[in-house]
Amino acid sequence: MKKDSGLLYGFGAYIFWGFLPLYWKLLGNVGSIDILFYRIIWSLLFMTIYLTLFRKFPTFIQESKELLKSRRNTLAILAAAIFISLNWGIYIYTVSIGQVQQASLGYYINPLLNVLAGSLYLKEPLSKQAKLASLSAFAGVVLLTIQTGVFPFNSLFLAASFCLYGLTKKQLQLSAATSITLETLIMAPLGLIYLFFISPTGFMHYPFNTNLLLVGTGIVTAIPLLLFSTAVKKLSYITIGFLQYINPTIMLIMAIFLFHEPYALPQFIAFAFIWLGILIFIIGNFIEARTKKL
Repeated sequence: MKKDSGLLYGFGAYIFWGFLPLYWKLLGNVGSIDILFYRIIWSLLFMTIYLTLFRKFPTFIQESKELLKSRRNTLAILAAAIFISLNWGIYIYTVSIGQVQQASLGYYINPLLNVLAGSLYLKEPLSKQAKLASLSAFAGVVLLTIQTGVFPFNSLFLAASFCLYGLTKKQLQLSAATSITLETLIMAPLGLIYLFFISPTGFMHYPFNTNLLLVGTGIVTAIPLLLFSTAVKKLSYITIGFLQYINPTIMLIMAIFLFHEPYALPQFIAFAFIWLGILIFIIGNFIEARTKKL
């Protein structure tokens, strides 16, 4: 039951993230760094409201006190805040310059890093189907990288930052709400300094509709993070890795059919290897679950 609910939360998070480029496209007149810090600040406000409405502030205070007693955990939450901020910044920038496929590639690479981290660092068992699925997906990623003609720095930074973020959160005994609130709280002072004193536009000096969308960045950021934070506590890191293919697949479909980015047969073949890997993993898990029931 725990795994089933974890899968539900995981699917919800990655489907939400898959459609998120549509939101960033609406903020094309706002700089990437500005969007990043608005995203942090309004996420913190949203989480404050969430903690208040659902009466979770006592839990937040208690967990924060326990966290600060451990130097290792304090450093871990600081690291998590940095990793997710880097991920957001690179992602927003990549989408804003019209490279949704590059962003998609980054999130195709990320599950491979998750599987590697889960197997080597967390010592999670790697089944035969997971190994075969990883090899197939890896072949697709290599083909995509070769086809781009340039080394995909943005894609790799996206993958590495989110992998490290998830790995860090996996080791923290914090509720989803506390973790996200602390992460945004850590980065918020830097964001306020930038928006009030460094940003060429200033704080919220945009048309009303744009300001409304900027406030909404807190909602569209916090909701999938809450879902992901819950899922990562309930599922193995290897399973989380393969679930993540939902996100870039949605992004890729939008890049081709909605944003009309170039796409040819060699790219389709490369992605076919990745989708084959996903299929192998899903069927393998299904067979394994049926065997255990019998």
